Order: sequence, then C-alpha cells, then structure tokens
Amino acid sequence: MTPTRSRRSAVVESSRQTHSSASPFEPVYGYSRAVRVGNRIDVAGCAPIEADGSSTVGDAGVQAARCLTIISEALAALGSHPADVVRTRMYITDPGDAELVGRAHGAMFGNVRPAATMVVVSALLRPEWKVEIEAEAIIEKRA
Repeated sequence: MTPTRSRRSAVVESSRQTHSSASPFEPVYGYSRAVRVGNRIDVAGCAPIEADGSSTVGDAGVQAARCLTIISEALAALGSHPADVVRTRMYITDPGDAELVGRAHGAMFGNVRPAATMVVVSALLRPEWKVEIEAEAIIEKRA
C-alpha cells in the first residue's frame, strides 16, 4: 500500500493498484490501462492494440473483440473478471459498425448485461481504429 495525503494532510493508506498493457501511449501520456481502488476497477479506453503495439487488423467486430480481450486481461490482473463489470462505453467511428461492435460486446457481457453506452465519434487516435471500449467493475464478495 502507498501512503497518500488526504485533504487534512494526514497520511492515509491507499489500496490503489495499477495495471499496464502493451499500449505505447500509456507511459508517454501518463496513464494506466486499469486502476483498482478497493473493490472498484476502472479500465481506460482500450483500443485494438496487439501485444507488439501494432493495430489489430480486421473489421470493427474483430477490433472490438481485441478491445474486450484487453479489458478482460486488465480485470484479471487486478483480481476481477468480466462478470464484475457494471458499465461499459463503446466509441465507434462509423454508425454502420454498431451491429458488429454490439455483437462482440454481447458475446462477452450477454449474461452480465452492464449499463452500456455506444457513441459515434469523428475519429480515434489511429486512423485504422474503428472502436475503443472502456469498462468499470465492482468486485462483490463471493460466497
């Protein structure tokens, strides 16, 4: 645990854990793929990036599946899994890709059914990216 200062300048213990992925942007832009504090995990927007840093080749459904794999890996690294996801946000660059992205999302979360939003944006960081997905999870005590 890392000591942090509260508003009253007292030292408090933090249960903050972070996880990084293969994204070349994380160290340069100063963010983590996912952050866990207590029983909450926030997974940053996951673009279709392969382990070698290259972009995933394929249609929006293939790219969405890669984004969801990155989310699943981040959750696992922080002691969670997709069943704990309570909210997702999907950013797509073409409204015509909604069905492909939605079906990929449903393949992972069909039984979980988190609150979800899909938004069409004008562009993502790399022109070949068609989708980016982020997630929030809350880990409940298991029996």
